[in-house]
Order: sequence, then C-alpha cells, then structure tokens
Amino acid sequence: MTTAAVEAEQAAEQFVTTFRRIRDEMGKFIVGQQDIVEHVLLAVVSGGHVLLEGVPGLGKTALVNTLAQALHLKFQRIQFTPDLLPADVVGTQVLVDRGGHKSLEFQPGPVFCNVLLADEINRATPKTQSALLETMQEKSVTVAGKTHRLDLPFFVLATQNPIEQEGTYPLPEAQLDRFFFKLFVELPGHDEFAEILRRTGGTKSPTIDPVATGEEILAMGRTLRETPIDDAVQDHLIRVVRGTHPKSEDAPAEVRKFVRHGASPRGAQAILAASRGRALLAGRFHVSREDVDAVAIPALRHRMILSFEGEAEGVKADDLIEKVIEKVD
Repeated sequence: MTTAAVEAEQAAEQFVTTFRRIRDEMGKFIVGQQDIVEHVLLAVVSGGHVLLEGVPGLGKTALVNTLAQALHLKFQRIQFTPDLLPADVVGTQVLVDRGGHKSLEFQPGPVFCNVLLADEINRATPKTQSALLETMQEKSVTVAGKTHRLDLPFFVLATQNPIEQEGTYPLPEAQLDRFFFKLFVELPGHDEFAEILRRTGGTKSPTIDPVATGEEILAMGRTLRETPIDDAVQDHLIRVVRGTHPKSEDAPAEVRKFVRHGASPRGAQAILAASRGRALLAGRFHVSREDVDAVAIPALRHRMILSFEGEAEGVKADDLIEKVIEKVD
C-alpha cells in the first residue's frame, strides 16, 4: 500500500473510533434513540446543523446537553421566546467607560460558542430567527458593519414542538434549508421507559465525561471529505435529489401532483457528507447506493415544499422521498 493509502486507512479507523467513543459516552444517559444520536453525530462531524422536532418531554434538550458534555467544546443555550431580540442572540455594541474615555465595544452574544442549543426556535419572531442565518451559513456575525468570526467547530442544534402552534412562527424555507438534518424524536417503548426511570429516578445521575475535542471533530470532517464516491453512486444521489422536483424526469407521479418545490443542492451536499460517514462506520472507504438511500429522508424532508393539494391531503414528505428512491432504483 502507498503512504497515502495507509494514511487514509488510519484516518478512517480514527474516525470510527472517535465516533463510537462519543456515541457510547452519550449512551450513558440517553436511552434508546440510537438512530437519532447517530444522525446528530453525522451532522456534527459534517459541520452541519440539526433541527429536532418532537412533543415536550421526549429528551430533545437532554440529548443536546449530553452531546455538549461529551465534547471539549463551549456550550450555550438560548430559550427562544416571542420577545427575544436579534441582539440577544448575536450580541450588540455597548458603551464602555475606561478611565474617562468612552467608546463603543462589541459585546458577544451567546452564538459565540461551539455548540448552540436553540430551544423552541419557532417561538421567536422571524426577525430574531433570521439573526441565526449568517451564523449558520457563514459562521460569522456582522454588527455595525464589522464582521466577527466564530470559533470552529460551530453547530446549531435547534428544537421545536410540532403540536402547540399558538404563539409560534414557522421557520422560513431559507432557514430550514440551512439545517443539515431534520429529525423526529419519537415516544420511547415500554422497555426504554423502564430504563429511563431506572437511570433518572435514583439518587445518582450518570456522569458524562468529555471524550473528544474540537480539533478531533474538525479532523473527522476532513476524513469525510476525503472518502471517495464512485461516479455511478454520485449520479444516483443527484437523481434522488432531482426526483423531488415536480418537473424532473425522475419525479414519480406523487411528486408531480403534491410538490411545489423540491430539495436544493444543499440537500445533495448533506446526503453526500452523511453517506460518506455511514460508509466509514460500516467499515468501507467508499460510498454505496444504500448509504445514499439511508440518509436521504432526514436530509430532504424539510427541503420539500408541498403544493396546496399536498397540504390539504396531509401528504408526508417522507413518503414522497421513498417513492422517489423506488423510482430511481
């Protein structure tokens, strides 16, 4: 084997080792939800953001807190409310008096961290939600004409409640598109309920230790980008994403009928990164069609805009994506 091949193999092994170390540490507190945890970690190592949707009490906030504890990274939490202002998120200019000399200085907001929990993000006004757009896309904040760079890695883990809609502001399509994955947190099963009570109902809670650094997370992202993908598999990926557009030749009849706009190229980028991570975790240094199909739904479900007819009939984006995969396959 060449030196480059040996280094690539070592990097892939290190990726899997670090990923499993973080996942297992989170497993000390998080019961079940293995798919959710793995998808969140795939997004994190890919440099993406995650939107977690589920009713209150299912552990969305606990999952994010546990991830933050398992990493040597700065963690901040913002509880989104209707009266939250953009300056409360990104920071603002404040007047500082230093020995009689007064000047305006930038006071960083809570987004200046590595892991940001945006709790109940849909409770803030669109103006405040938009304050996150630059941070999520550019990893920077611009205040008073000056740009401030955020430390890397930086990722937003946002939660929202799908049931209680009074006093909420649905996320605009432009912001939804910035999320790498949208994940649904479901009710745990009977045995998982019992385990949750056992772990949380005693006198001592599980201790989560930091097991990975920011540099390791960035290194895992570089390993992902170096994982090869065959032209045929990439063509399959493109056809899946294009199949969510009603005017595409790959679109099934259901998409043509119920979808107004399909997924963006960011959806293809998310599938590519996540499928590479899935391949590495399976012990392969190449991406397969099965990897692409396995991550397509969480990467595309929030990027599809249904038509009026689709909304009226209660069509699910997940079902449409499955139809697309069936046709492309």
